[in-house]
Amino acid sequence: MHSLTREELGSLPQGDVRLLDSDIAQGLLTSTELARLAYVAEDDTPRVFPMLFHWTGQEVVLSTFVPARKITALRARPEVAITIDAAAAQPRALLLRGRAQITEIDGIVPEYALALRRYGGEEQASAQVAAVNGPGVRMARIAVRPVWVGALDFRTRFPGGSTAAEFARRGRS
Repeated sequence: MHSLTREELGSLPQGDVRLLDSDIAQGLLTSTELARLAYVAEDDTPRVFPMLFHWTGQEVVLSTFVPARKITALRARPEVAITIDAAAAQPRALLLRGRAQITEIDGIVPEYALALRRYGGEEQASAQVAAVNGPGVRMARIAVRPVWVGALDFRTRFPGGSTAAEFARRGRS
């Protein structure tokens, strides 16, 4: 992957998976911001759940311990949305859509350990893995390969594909 120039970035429509190459996306995919996973629960109501994540270069991998209720819900309705965002004076947001693929494994999902290292450092990650790993531990690896990507930085990319001037005029008569 390569970083897109401002011109290339500005010309890509929301939804284009090449936005994963943008500085906005790459910065958020390697950040310590939480991913927010949106899905439909078993009772047909929407859910948004904050989770640690690991970006493999092709998939966002989230992990949970079996038997979390979200596993059954995701198997029934695997279409999901994920947001990774940073609140700041100039907020940034990465919006992803895709299909969750669930794989249950015995032990710790490798990407879970990698996420813990990115979020808390080697020592803290090792301690956390040791605290939860043991005989009979089962985890679910939730992998989402983005099929739709949106990127917002409120400098070069705005909601609705608008320009900075159009965005500033919204809501004014």
